[in-house]
Amino acid sequence: MGNCLSFSISVDQAVSRSWDCAAGQARYICKLEQNRQALEAEAKRLTEQRDDVNRRVLLAEEQLMEPLKKVEGWLERVEKEIKEVEQIIEDAPAQINNLCLGGYFSKSCCSSYKFGKRVVQKTRDVANLRTEGDFLDVAERCPPPSVVVRPSEPTVGLESTFDKVWAWLTDEDSNIIGLYGMGGVGKTTLLNHINNELGRRRNNFDIVIWATVSKNHTVEKVQDEIGRKIGYSDQRWKQKSYDEKATDILAVLSKKKFVLLLDDIWERVDLVKVGIPIPRQGHGSKLIFTTRSLDVCGQMEAPKKIMVDCLAPEKAWELFQTKVGEETLDSHPQIRGLAKEVAEECKGLPLALITIGRAMSSKKTPEQWEYAKRILRRSVAYQVLPGIRKEVYPLLKFSYDNLPDDKLKSCFLYGALFPEDCLITKCELIDYWIADGFLDENDSICDRNEGHNIIFTLLGLSLLEEVDVEHVKMHDVIRDMALWIASEIEKEKYIVETSAELTEAPEIENWGMIKRLSLMNNKIQGLRGTPDCPDLLTLFLENNDLESMRLAKEFFQNMVSLTVLNLSNNTHLTELPVGISNLVSLQCLNISGTGIKELPMELSSLSKLKCLNLEMTFNLETVPEKLIYGFSRLQVLRMGWTGLDASRAINGNISFSRLECLECLKYLNALTITICNDSALEGFLSSHRLQGCTEGLCIHPPKDDSLFSQKTLCLPPMKRLKYLSLESTSMEEVKIEWEEEGRRIQTPYDFQTSVIASERNFYNLWMVDIRSCPNLKDITWIIWAPNLGNLSVSGCRRMEEIISEGGVAAMTGDLTLFEKLQNLNLFSLPELKSIHRFALSFPCLVAIGVADCPKLRKIPLSSNSAKGRRIIITGEQQWWNELEWEDESARDTFLPSFQPW
Repeated sequence: MGNCLSFSISVDQAVSRSWDCAAGQARYICKLEQNRQALEAEAKRLTEQRDDVNRRVLLAEEQLMEPLKKVEGWLERVEKEIKEVEQIIEDAPAQINNLCLGGYFSKSCCSSYKFGKRVVQKTRDVANLRTEGDFLDVAERCPPPSVVVRPSEPTVGLESTFDKVWAWLTDEDSNIIGLYGMGGVGKTTLLNHINNELGRRRNNFDIVIWATVSKNHTVEKVQDEIGRKIGYSDQRWKQKSYDEKATDILAVLSKKKFVLLLDDIWERVDLVKVGIPIPRQGHGSKLIFTTRSLDVCGQMEAPKKIMVDCLAPEKAWELFQTKVGEETLDSHPQIRGLAKEVAEECKGLPLALITIGRAMSSKKTPEQWEYAKRILRRSVAYQVLPGIRKEVYPLLKFSYDNLPDDKLKSCFLYGALFPEDCLITKCELIDYWIADGFLDENDSICDRNEGHNIIFTLLGLSLLEEVDVEHVKMHDVIRDMALWIASEIEKEKYIVETSAELTEAPEIENWGMIKRLSLMNNKIQGLRGTPDCPDLLTLFLENNDLESMRLAKEFFQNMVSLTVLNLSNNTHLTELPVGISNLVSLQCLNISGTGIKELPMELSSLSKLKCLNLEMTFNLETVPEKLIYGFSRLQVLRMGWTGLDASRAINGNISFSRLECLECLKYLNALTITICNDSALEGFLSSHRLQGCTEGLCIHPPKDDSLFSQKTLCLPPMKRLKYLSLESTSMEEVKIEWEEEGRRIQTPYDFQTSVIASERNFYNLWMVDIRSCPNLKDITWIIWAPNLGNLSVSGCRRMEEIISEGGVAAMTGDLTLFEKLQNLNLFSLPELKSIHRFALSFPCLVAIGVADCPKLRKIPLSSNSAKGRRIIITGEQQWWNELEWEDESARDTFLPSFQPW
């Protein structure tokens, strides 16, 4: 009986277990639809979490941080998991169709069981992935490159000085080296050469740091420059006190063997306050600085001092010949001899040799050279200013005196209002020239062309220096000379106190004498009083700490002649001072980069306004339509990269979908604009006039993507377009249109490109930024932008090619792709396989940056692409290791160019 009872209990347990197992298996079938929905919901949450992580990674990469490996691995697993989920979701309908009897049984039990079990397991896997993806940090700061190569002029005549510095640089007993000499003698050129050679030659230094100190430097400014080099550049670090920054810098540099290159020191730099470990003999670290003063070398306790002297006569003649050119020197038998005499008057100063040599390069008669020699000799007798100005300015003034008319002279002197080493935007400079009446007022379009021609002339005479296609700068010696000329010779009363750490406007005895006042790059918070300055024409207050509540209403009351007011980059300025409405002569108002929320109707009194710059005003929501109509003389309107919707915020009416108030501005010839929705885009694309004057176009939908649903963007011919920024989740394709006999034709890639190239429809397009366009697969249309200088593509997860094979096939001999490209950045393009099918020459390329492009196995470079230049390539180490090259010589050519993120 006992055995029988035991057997009975065992059978019951077996039956119970079998029933539980069968019931569990049945649940995989009968709850298939419910489980599928649960999987789909879980996958949706995972996708959203992945997008959030990707966005955080992208923001980190923009701050030059490197994603954590665990984050990259998680993202890869998520992509794989999502693909598997998508396949399951796709297969589910067929399995559900197999169910019968109300979904409790299946026509194919085995198949339905396996599939249902897979759904449940996959739901668990997705949920686990979501838990793993809860990251506190997604990236870490990348170690900076040890040496950043800098652009530099050839070092004619500086070879022996360089050899001496290099010998001391490799000597363990030499720790601080001072390079001193007059302005324009080549100290910065020499320091540049030292920096670049440290990048080319084998050495035992861990890091090379460059910092431009300049006049009126502060400890914090030097710290910020050094901080950027050693990895401190985030907002949190910038907000630290200089003591805290010094501690951070010391903690990094004390563990490294470094070379610190400080350019343009005017007074002692307190290394301890900055946080720099003072280089000691035997330690190996070095400090090399440039200055105009031997006294500063003593103040910096430099045991090694080298005077960078003017060039020897034979080297000076060699440099002068290269700037004048053999064609001019041989144009008449007497000119070569006269040219030697002119070169001698330059006293071997490289800056004078270059400036005057270029000025004389078009002079092909002996009389012109005799006149030049006589003027130079007479200028030496001025003896107006002590020291450097006594020897240099009269020489450099020759280029100023040689300008053909007063218009060019006034435009040149205007550049002295900007701070030292300031990058001056060409179009902004022309805006000011127009407003100040320097340019012809009869034709607004000719104004801008004339402005560019003046810049070209000043560049040719080395009175300005070109930084890139859109920016120029003024050499600090030239700038000092310009201020001297303006104030002492032309009697133009200029007050310029830039980058002087001012916290309030300076006390000025006689406001009534001032014509131009520049207080840029200070820390001024408020403006008090009612200065009586009836002759003031220009007021620059850019990049201060101005606050709306601390601006006296009466401050602008007596500035009846003011034509240019620059308040840009005052981020705390949220309201315009009421007193601006009194500036009835104002012709240019620049409030770009401020916190302005709306333009008040009181500005309607500015009836003479020609230029209005609202760019980068991200808080700007309202510009009354009546206000725009009232600016009947407006020539320049810049409202790109703003919080404005071009169709909505001009009059505050969401239903407004036309740009008619811009169309009514009959003098408008320069426009930058932000497009945020379909109606605004349609209005813009239907306006040939607005297209014809557009220099910058931003197509950025707001947070509500439903307002922008365009799948194909057809770019119309825009010959003035310089900047293009696109961001759209719906956009799948970009095409261009071109005009033929008054008709507009959409251009397929297999169209004869020589026809379109001859139209030069995108000839001026210099910068293209495409981001977060997940459905865009290529941007082949850029083959019709021959002067493209900067290309950035990011967050386009389906992009497979930059230039499609169809686009490559369409290319003809009339188009040279990427001929002017300087910078190429490709970020977060997981499907990108190709930039271009064949290797390209890239004659101007400076840098390539690649991140999160795992399928990009080849870049279009050959051993001939560099042409003696170093192209910096940055990317992940693994990506670089897996790159495929045309041959070993190509890889060897660019191996020294790579810098890991």
